[in-house]
Amino acid sequence: MSHTFDEWRAKAEALVFDGRPVIHGERVDALSGATVEKKNPATNQVVSQLHAGNEADVDAAVASARATYESGVWSRAGAGYRRERLLAFAEVLEAHADELALYDTIDMGKPVRESSTIDAPGSAALYRFYGEAIEKLEDRIPVTAPGSTALVTREPLGVVAVIVAWNYPLEIATWKIAPAIAAGNSVVIKPPIEASHSTLRLAELAAEAGIPAGVINVVPGRGSQVGKALALHEDVDMLAFTGSTEVAKQLQQYAGQSNMKRLALEAGGKSSNIIFADTDDLQAAAAKAAFGSFYNQGEICSANSRIFVERPVYDEFMRLYVEASKAYTPGDPLDPASGIGSLVSQSHADSVWATIENARRDGTIVAGGNRPEINGSQAFIEPTIVTDVPIDHEVHTREIFGPVAVVTPFDTEEEAITRANETPYGLAASVWTGSLARAHRVSQLLVAGTVSVNTVDALGFTTPFGGFKQSGFGRDLSIHALENYTDYKTTWMQWG
Repeated sequence: MSHTFDEWRAKAEALVFDGRPVIHGERVDALSGATVEKKNPATNQVVSQLHAGNEADVDAAVASARATYESGVWSRAGAGYRRERLLAFAEVLEAHADELALYDTIDMGKPVRESSTIDAPGSAALYRFYGEAIEKLEDRIPVTAPGSTALVTREPLGVVAVIVAWNYPLEIATWKIAPAIAAGNSVVIKPPIEASHSTLRLAELAAEAGIPAGVINVVPGRGSQVGKALALHEDVDMLAFTGSTEVAKQLQQYAGQSNMKRLALEAGGKSSNIIFADTDDLQAAAAKAAFGSFYNQGEICSANSRIFVERPVYDEFMRLYVEASKAYTPGDPLDPASGIGSLVSQSHADSVWATIENARRDGTIVAGGNRPEINGSQAFIEPTIVTDVPIDHEVHTREIFGPVAVVTPFDTEEEAITRANETPYGLAASVWTGSLARAHRVSQLLVAGTVSVNTVDALGFTTPFGGFKQSGFGRDLSIHALENYTDYKTTWMQWG
């Protein structure tokens, strides 16, 4: 259901923000006693006092998850039972979609038009996807010698820790939680301190769907406290993460220092978008390029922020791209007419702005490059298009995580592929061409977990999402995500 600006504001004013952890199905005070003042980045208004957990809170949450897992009330209840509970959970989340969307919009500044029509309903649908999937999985009986039978089953790992980023708080948490609990695990989630409220509410709503207490536990707090404690915890069997490459590397060390827990790490990205001169619809390519670089304020790990354009169509593409970027003019996130919202915080906006200023000094700003003040907040930045900077400039090499894109001409297919792969990341890439042969050839040579042809940043429930190189390992979405949270067990029976 769509709402007007005034209706969304009224709903936002009525929203209740509870920053306490959810452990064993109940809201509890953080044992640390510490809180963090949480502001709406689009208004600078304080919305809650978020409880900041520590090692003791993590211990309590892990103990809850372990007890529930060992009890078998969820882990051994059978796929049919878990299917019914997950389908009920999807219905509960759909009924609360506006509420969940508003939490993310107010916490991190994304347009409510997107959080209410894509993020919240999409999260609900993903629980339904995994609910339907788990009853259709099959174990295997491989060939063995006469007189024996071997059964190969996929078994849950136990207690799964989940640490996620703030750019899609509800949705990315769901990418981890849904397959993890579908497989029979219990989870402990550390939501981003910038945007915790939707995940906290999610855990509360799980009880309404009949999911047993202790299956979903949430401990908000800082990564240096809660995240570190989860990664070092001896009773956590697996950790799933979305965030920066730097933190992913630290988590690998923590896993090795503790119990060698399994890891699935979706880390940073700096995705390329290659537009060849034989593209059938250059206007569509420009419109999608704007979407790929500026949607969600550019706060997307797979944002196509490095754009390479074949020289014969460079000038025409730039004209169309600059025009398309105007659709992403920043405004109040509660206004359905806003193109993009605010960045997640004033400090993050300062970091993005410093990069823009460096690009202004070292190259050319052909569109944007301004920082309007809206609602008394300076966390808004216009979509900014940069050209004429050296290939080793930070706008080419660093994950900016803001509405900033750099465009560079190229002359040959080989040059475009080389430039696209000149990055430590390998999360995503896009290719625009009217040649099927070129599409196959270039896609094969690009080092990326997903290559989108004649579109950008393509993904769906049925296809795996993740990266190569320093973008991490493991996959979200699709049946393949269940592989993160299960492992093979062989039961060999000798009877002759």
